[in-house]
Amino acid sequence: MDSIPSMILEKLKYCQVIFAENERTVRRYLKKLDPGFNIDLYEWHAIEKESDRHESFFKAALREKKNIAIVSEAGCPGIADPGQSLVRIAHESDCIVHPLTGPISPMLALMASGMNGQHFEFVGYLPIDDAARARQIKELEAESARKNSTKIFIETPYRNNRLLEALLQHCAGSTRLCIASCLTGQSEKIISKPVSWWKDHKTDLHKQPAIFLIYAGKN
Repeated sequence: MDSIPSMILEKLKYCQVIFAENERTVRRYLKKLDPGFNIDLYEWHAIEKESDRHESFFKAALREKKNIAIVSEAGCPGIADPGQSLVRIAHESDCIVHPLTGPISPMLALMASGMNGQHFEFVGYLPIDDAARARQIKELEAESARKNSTKIFIETPYRNNRLLEALLQHCAGSTRLCIASCLTGQSEKIISKPVSWWKDHKTDLHKQPAIFLIYAGKN
């Protein structure tokens, strides 16, 4: 509960509309942050992944000159989470956009990895198909070595172990692999070691939210 700065809740009180990735969990979270917070005073809209209907509601709220909050589920809007299309619309409408600080798991993992934080790339999800995933892992590793950059990616928690096996199979033993799981949670665990080390210290990541980073460059 202490991962969100208190000033964010205060700023939220000046808004009239909330666009949320998941309205139910956001409502519950805000009430835990402040039991006196009146969530029913707000106009609520869901950020729909399969539709752009929420964009029309967003434009209408802008025309009415309302203060709008965009809340994602476990990160920051627009960074590995939905919300960027709404922010783009706000800029197109010449509105003020004010980002608020919160835990961004790819960046927290990079901070704790000991890998190159001057040149990095977040590539999102790797392919599900085994052959396609193997090709991308090899491409990312080669580019990491060539550009001296850190590559950051994620996986659906129930497929974490398959991704780890693929990384150990297709990466060189000297390539560094960092796995940051359950960030900001009570069971947070961050380990950054060469692939050769991981082969002797396999871990179970099933259903754990995790960030994966590889680095084949020179420190």
